[in-house]
Amino acid sequence: MPLFYGIIKDLFPSVVVPYIDYGKLQKSIETELRNKKLQIKGEFITKIIQLLETMTVRHGNMLVGSTGTGKSTVSIILAAALTTLHKSGEEDYWYKPVHINTLNPKAVSMGELFGEVNKFTNEWTEGIVSFLVKNAVSALETKEADHKRWIIFDGPVDALWIENMNTVLDDNKMLCLMNGQRIKMPETCTMMFEVNDLKVASPATVSRCGMVFLEPEHLGWEVLVHTWHENMHDVIQQPYLDNIIKILVPIIEKTLGVIRRQCKQIVAA
Repeated sequence: MPLFYGIIKDLFPSVVVPYIDYGKLQKSIETELRNKKLQIKGEFITKIIQLLETMTVRHGNMLVGSTGTGKSTVSIILAAALTTLHKSGEEDYWYKPVHINTLNPKAVSMGELFGEVNKFTNEWTEGIVSFLVKNAVSALETKEADHKRWIIFDGPVDALWIENMNTVLDDNKMLCLMNGQRIKMPETCTMMFEVNDLKVASPATVSRCGMVFLEPEHLGWEVLVHTWHENMHDVIQQPYLDNIIKILVPIIEKTLGVIRRQCKQIVAA
């Protein structure tokens, strides 16, 4: 990131990026983090705000990063913060209640994902994605017409299923099904993808989506220790728990370097 910002500064030396005050939004994000006993870290809050900024210009967004970087937490905390701001009386197009539907596209077949026609009976079976998009469309006629609906694909991207989403991710937002149905995705609906990498994603798919990249350095291991500490208050007696933390933190600091240099890590720290 420093290298990227350095290139941008060289290309546009006289341009000053204006400061944007996300006062109420940032306070709401911090409150939701603490409500879930998660730690407040500036870099992580920046990623949450970046997701909202990306959603304002794209209806298809990708959270890219390795396991443990907080991809799911980013979307959950942002949804909770926007819902809380709406309940507090804030009037903004994006400060609305958010309904999240999460699915793993690799856990089901293509027919179960988008729908299929039975070749023997010629009957149409609804798919998960078409069902969720139709629900978002039908919600426009209810009291929840202005509520935001996020469909989150939490699984690896591959050419087998993501290419079927290209028409949805286009500006026309049209979901085309095998039975000839064409469903217009409403403005309140957002497609979100939580992926480990984009090695097998085509340029057509990547160019249609907004990207938020999460690096392990944004969180670090300290926040995990402090969150564990808070969650153990009812399990381990306080004097012993504090002593464990005092011993644990220095040990981790000294041993991480040795582990990285001399050991094979199953999960990279």
